[in-house]
Amino acid sequence: MTRPGRPDPRAQAQQAQMAAAMAGAVDLAAVKARNEAAARAQSAPPPSAAAPAGAAGSAVVDVTEATFQAEVLDRSFQVPVVLDLWAEWCGPCKQLSPVLERLAEEGGGSWVLAKVDVDTNPTLAQGLRVQGIPAVKAVWQGQLVAEFNGAIPEEQARQFVTELVNATTGGAVPGAAPEDADVAEDPRLDAAEAALERGDLAAAEAAYRAILDAEPDHPEAGLALRQVQLFRRAEESGPDALALADAAPDDVPAQTRAADFLLGTGNVEAAFDRLLDVVRRSAGEDRDLARRHLVELFAVVGDDDPRVGTARRQLTAALF
Repeated sequence: MTRPGRPDPRAQAQQAQMAAAMAGAVDLAAVKARNEAAARAQSAPPPSAAAPAGAAGSAVVDVTEATFQAEVLDRSFQVPVVLDLWAEWCGPCKQLSPVLERLAEEGGGSWVLAKVDVDTNPTLAQGLRVQGIPAVKAVWQGQLVAEFNGAIPEEQARQFVTELVNATTGGAVPGAAPEDADVAEDPRLDAAEAALERGDLAAAEAAYRAILDAEPDHPEAGLALRQVQLFRRAEESGPDALALADAAPDDVPAQTRAADFLLGTGNVEAAFDRLLDVVRRSAGEDRDLARRHLVELFAVVGDDDPRVGTARRQLTAALF
């Protein structure tokens, strides 16, 4: 189970687009979705390389936004799924894709290659934060666990998928941060995780606060608490927050509530843009309130997310 505050909690956000996951906060709806996907996967037959190309169970499948849930997320609870993000105009893609397809067929069903045309599936490409192609991302049990960009030699591609398959039966995941394997399990997080899984945000917040009261520098609880607090604010604001904010553009608290709702539902850039707009057109206390709230959202998403870096630069330009 992935915990809030792990080095890569974004992998859980917005499971339908994998954005979320990756939005810097744990999407509580995605926790339920992964559990449901796991249940479906238990009753599904394992993939077989002998199946016709593109058919259910094939070692190589073409994936669209409509089939992503079944072909990638659900299937990843049986075997690892490697995403090949490509486009017809991409020369390096035409070098790498045949290599991956051949390796998938050789794998005999031990892993699945899911091909995604980024031009015809822009929402998936955006959700997966594709910044250049070819891009290869590995999914295991509903989460992104490893990736690389660019056309690499066949030997390196073979090593990547071999390590990935080996990791599903124990060992380190290729491309994962080394510290992931060294982080000791903390039983105090179990109560918070259980609360998250049943959707009890108040209990989860209380559990993380108790950990921080005893250990202020806890490596996971601090970020997890900020994430849960965000979701509580987003839940309290509700979907009406956007309409209320649009109707009162000069109401800064309304804009912060709308930004919370946007970030809580995985719309990271929209949340940042809304508060940046307030900073640009306001002054005094209103401007400072918007700035401070935006910085808080940066902390929730995490400085390693490129969207935070972009927004920080925009904030600096707006202020100075």
